[in-house]
Amino acid sequence: MNTATDITEYEEIAATIQHYVDGAISGEGERMKPAFHAEATIYGYVEDSLFAGPIQNLYDWNDENGPASNLQTRIVHIDVVGTVASVRVESDNWTGHRFTDFFNLLKVDGEWKIMNKVFHLHSH
Repeated sequence: MNTATDITEYEEIAATIQHYVDGAISGEGERMKPAFHAEATIYGYVEDSLFAGPIQNLYDWNDENGPASNLQTRIVHIDVVGTVASVRVESDNWTGHRFTDFFNLLKVDGEWKIMNKVFHLHSH
């Protein structure tokens, strides 16, 4: 049996993703932290090098990269089943970079948290 997901779940997930976006725009990894579980991970390639490990790696990269004041993002897909969700986000002009991100979220203690991020960095 397939049941509909309450619209507020989508809104809460979008609000979680917004913390990530706000951190990117400000260039402050600290502003991203409310979106992620403390034990979240990140994986993707930067050219031929695997960028992988704890989510702190993203916060550090974001701090070093600086503000992405002209960043444009769009949530293009949210899929929710009970306490799990998958989100696809397209980001353009993150200090000259374009990313496709896939986030897996889990509802932990009543709050949506990103458990992992897998990304594709598009070539110019």
